[in-house]
Amino acid sequence: MTAPAIEVHGLVKQYGDLVVVNGIDLVVEPGTFVGLLGPNGAGKTTTMEMIEGLRKPDSGTIEVLGMPVWPRNPKVLPRIGVQLQSSAFFERLTAGEQLRAFADIYGMPAKRVDEMLELVGLTGKQKTRTEGLSGGQQQRLSLACALVHDPEVVFLDEPTAGLDPQARRNLWDVLQAINDRGHTVMLTTHFMDEAEVLCDEIAVMDNGKVLTSDRPRALIASLGQAHRILLDDHALPVEEAKSLPGVEAAVSDNGTLAITTHDTARVLAELATLDALDGLQVSGATLEDVFLSLTGREFRA
Repeated sequence: MTAPAIEVHGLVKQYGDLVVVNGIDLVVEPGTFVGLLGPNGAGKTTTMEMIEGLRKPDSGTIEVLGMPVWPRNPKVLPRIGVQLQSSAFFERLTAGEQLRAFADIYGMPAKRVDEMLELVGLTGKQKTRTEGLSGGQQQRLSLACALVHDPEVVFLDEPTAGLDPQARRNLWDVLQAINDRGHTVMLTTHFMDEAEVLCDEIAVMDNGKVLTSDRPRALIASLGQAHRILLDDHALPVEEAKSLPGVEAAVSDNGTLAITTHDTARVLAELATLDALDGLQVSGATLEDVFLSLTGREFRA
């Protein structure tokens, strides 16, 4: 049987009286894209730094690729890739030189530099100094540096923080391509849409604990929230809409007929039979709803 890519049991980290990570258990199978979600101070970054071998846990066990991480294990390090929250590059080097330096550290051939630049869409920036790259380009170069040695497990701490929407979407494509190649990926993010699109599994953390973990769609379904079906109000009289099987409520306002139901498929089938689908939109719960239901809505420092 193949060992889990990441296996954590009873992980604890505290500073004085402050317990940052409080007895976490995690198991990540090979090839899985897993996300750690949580408000500020939930313990996400500390947890990942301990799994990466950058921070020593106070108690608990951590295995990556079937090997213990602590005490510091030199057999693990060449098989993982790490992108931290903030990027730091060697001064006055071009993007190509930066990658070549990392490739040399890991004994990778020179052609690997061109392969990685192509993967992250920076082929045309090979001779550009890192300080001349945009924020999104620097993030992609940082990712390329973390991947240059073809690690089996990749750790990404808020990889799209501070990027504009286009740069975020471009980086999503890169991250998905990495996972499609068989790499196990663990990331932290504050973007619910990012986690919902990219992740196979999600663990929601707060106060140093994992509150729940599952597939994104399963977490959303667990809320049991009703769906809203929106139509142009001329598609169907509101009283007729209220009488349809499966409809719990129907209101007409500002040119829109809004139907509430827990039996979406049945109501849509009824609407199709009546040829009443003009302006159809269907909305339901999202991962953000799951997050807020578990962690609350209060402001966090």
